[in-house]
Amino acid sequence: MTLRDNQSSTKLLRATIIAAIIIRPRHCLAILFAAHFPPRLPRYISRFDNPRQLMAFLGLVPSEHSSGATIRRGGITKAGNALARRALIEGAWTYRMQARVSRKLHDRNERLPQAIRDIAWKAQVRLCVRYRRLSAAGKPKVIVTTAIAREMVGFLWAITRQVQLGPAA
Repeated sequence: MTLRDNQSSTKLLRATIIAAIIIRPRHCLAILFAAHFPPRLPRYISRFDNPRQLMAFLGLVPSEHSSGATIRRGGITKAGNALARRALIEGAWTYRMQARVSRKLHDRNERLPQAIRDIAWKAQVRLCVRYRRLSAAGKPKVIVTTAIAREMVGFLWAITRQVQLGPAA
């Protein structure tokens, strides 16, 4: 690996960690997620063409037992890195609270591109609403948090992709 590759990898990793902090700042999700993934996390994320592939890689998709026209879905597959999956599910528990941006986080986010801040705010609002809606529907809390973690991976993928493509794309 050349020095230039290392610098670009470090820049992408930093942006991915910042994305995780922005999505839910009051949780140590960013530290846990980065600690359980290799240092080339953004490059691993970028190899997936869409967020569903990353979700499957992390084992956050339902298992399926199908035969003919019958489709039966089960629990999550639990493939991939168990520690990263656990960090994401732990982070999903914070979506029980209302979406907000504190003054300290607002000041810190001023340096980030508007596109990344928009994705992060959309994630906070959507995931908080989805948590309340699924809970109100009577779903067990562990299933709700797993669903939120799965969707959170999609937003992390989108922010990482935005950082790689740059503000022009």
